[in-house]
Amino acid sequence: MSTETETTTETNTESPVGEGAGGCIDDDELITAWGLLHEALTTLGPLLLRGIDPCGHDMSGPWFEVLLRLQRSPQHRLPMSRLAREVSLSSGGFTKLADRLERNGYLARQSCPSDRRVTYAVLTPEGLELAEQARRRHVELLRLHVLQPLGKGALRDLADHARTLRDHARERTT
Repeated sequence: MSTETETTTETNTESPVGEGAGGCIDDDELITAWGLLHEALTTLGPLLLRGIDPCGHDMSGPWFEVLLRLQRSPQHRLPMSRLAREVSLSSGGFTKLADRLERNGYLARQSCPSDRRVTYAVLTPEGLELAEQARRRHVELLRLHVLQPLGKGALRDLADHARTLRDHARERTT
């Protein structure tokens, strides 16, 4: 595949991207595709957290992500530094979030016996119950707002593409 490009208008050009799976694509088409993906995620985010706490209130994205990741982890615990990285928060931002979760009785901090530098975030029984209830409601909302409009095949394709993008970005940021 050649990386030569042709200008079609002043703002509507094709830029070389090399021999990757994308080949050459019109700049406006690329910007529009990324913009649509970003807009969809930004619009869907709040819908997927609507009313997911047991009182029927919305839950913040980072709060839910922490609960969900801990709920799905062995022994319902993860190193706090890893958890902060996985939910894309600074260490200070994550500490504040962990403090709130701990104050509400949903999270406990646990020292690692073999490495004093590591502190685990661990779900309490109350945190596990909250995570399970929120997860059930979240799955209902995912089925309604993601699976229903896309269908199973497109959802699986989307997950594959998202994994590819995530892995590509991680390779370049570590």
